[in-house]
Amino acid sequence: MSEQPELVDRDRDEVVPNPKSSSSSSQDRSGDATTTSVVKPTTSPSPTVSKRALNTSPTPEQSNEPVVDIEHVPVEDDPRKWSLLRKNVSLGLISMGSMIAGLAASIQNPAVKEMEVDLPATSAQFSWSISTFILVQGLFPLIWTAVSEIKGRRLVYLISLSLFMIGSIVVALSKNIGLVIGFRVFQAAGSSAVIAIGAATLADIFEPAERGTKMGIYYMAPLLGPALGPIFGGVLTTGFSWRAIFWFLTVISGIILLAFFLLFKDTFRKERSLIYQSVLKSRMAAASAEGSSGTAAAPISSSKDNTEKTAKANVTVSEKDVEKAVGAQVVTPVTEIKLSLMDVNPIRPIGLVLRRLNNFVVLFASGLFFAYGLMVPYVSARTLSTYYGFEALKIGLVTLSYGFGSLAGSLLGGRWSDRQLAKLKCKNGGLSKPEMRLYSTVVGVCLLPPLTVALGWIFNQHVHVSAICVFLFLCGFCSIWIYSSTLAYIVDANVGRSSTAVATNSAFRGVFAFVAAEIAVPMQDGLGDGWMYTILAGIMALSGSLILLVAWKGDEWREKGEASENKTTTA
Repeated sequence: MSEQPELVDRDRDEVVPNPKSSSSSSQDRSGDATTTSVVKPTTSPSPTVSKRALNTSPTPEQSNEPVVDIEHVPVEDDPRKWSLLRKNVSLGLISMGSMIAGLAASIQNPAVKEMEVDLPATSAQFSWSISTFILVQGLFPLIWTAVSEIKGRRLVYLISLSLFMIGSIVVALSKNIGLVIGFRVFQAAGSSAVIAIGAATLADIFEPAERGTKMGIYYMAPLLGPALGPIFGGVLTTGFSWRAIFWFLTVISGIILLAFFLLFKDTFRKERSLIYQSVLKSRMAAASAEGSSGTAAAPISSSKDNTEKTAKANVTVSEKDVEKAVGAQVVTPVTEIKLSLMDVNPIRPIGLVLRRLNNFVVLFASGLFFAYGLMVPYVSARTLSTYYGFEALKIGLVTLSYGFGSLAGSLLGGRWSDRQLAKLKCKNGGLSKPEMRLYSTVVGVCLLPPLTVALGWIFNQHVHVSAICVFLFLCGFCSIWIYSSTLAYIVDANVGRSSTAVATNSAFRGVFAFVAAEIAVPMQDGLGDGWMYTILAGIMALSGSLILLVAWKGDEWREKGEASENKTTTA
């Protein structure tokens, strides 16, 4: 008689045993939990199987295939079972790497005049340098995330940090503005990798219930970079020259690169990657057509010790689209098939993310919030220089209040997000949905627009700088409170392709920030601070409304998207 399956409960992250399982299976379960197999059942599932692990109610749009929770498919050396120390070391490394992105974007601002004279260059050329840096930093993650889903996270971190370090060295040695612009693009491409796959790496390590807090900690670093960048830039330029800024970035990136090489252990597991499974399925089908020995439904033939019984889910996967959070099933080759970067299409996964309406709406809102976070410190610095007569270092100290507010909002907002998720999950009988997290943003969504209006008219009336510091802090706090929760939602709502979703988010925010950098100065000069900030407040009200709309309707949209994907798959 065929053996009954064991299935993973997606909400409780545990294996639900079948009482009819054989004694040998029981012995396997007495060891490491990662040795438990997740297989396609050959008979009807036992009534004791958790309904959250197995959907036995087929609909016209959804087949009666068992739902495999790919996020909890057992894997060898499961990152979620690492020690707390190793997890936190990984979190610290990712946070340090992400700080480079923020530092590199703003650290040269106090040195613009010195660079214009020394290179020489015009203000328009420097504006283009900043805009292209932001745009490349937003779009290049689409490539990094595709590579990481085939070659793993560690290789991407090492290559990107090396690229950033090379770019910093060349800029420090540059004799003309063309080299500066060109190799600032190198810096942007290198610094974007941690932005692209940092959140996905944390999703590899931490369970959804704790991701909000960890995302908040992780996102503190890239926020700290823009806050401290102008201060470091001003001190280095005053004490040495503008070239010292880029030698400083070279040293910092070199230290972080060495730390990743020595301390970072790859968190990527191909069994939990829907993108990898999709590419693998396609390759296995082609190999099978040519008479190869690979098959999509055969069990693994282990050539290792009996202790290495890494479990796989061996069930049928559609060739059309495997990248679905519900109904995703794991492909296993009998003989190893090595995938190359030629198998990866970095554009196609974007369509898979954006065809779900909940993803598109929340990514649109997230891009607007990021553009806001870039624009406010930039135009604030211009006002402080023009109307308050502050020098570079003093401007940096004032705008640091926005950075401190962002840090507080990221940390506390993440913790509040986790608390609200746990509270709503308890009320819902222990079942959680990604949209529950977004309800934690209600307070920030309501407060940010009036705070932004107040800040604008304080600037317009040239009120004392202490009031500016207070409102910069509050605006930074509320905006990042909202942004960190939306980032956690993007990860939670895209199980198995979180790195693609985060990379798509980077593309949205890169495009929106590019537009913000281009229109900031004309808006400020043409409308004045009061009306410019009033318009920004209206945009933030729209963005907040979109996030609350996803909190209300996102679950329905997500389920419709999944049903549409299943229908397309079975067609």
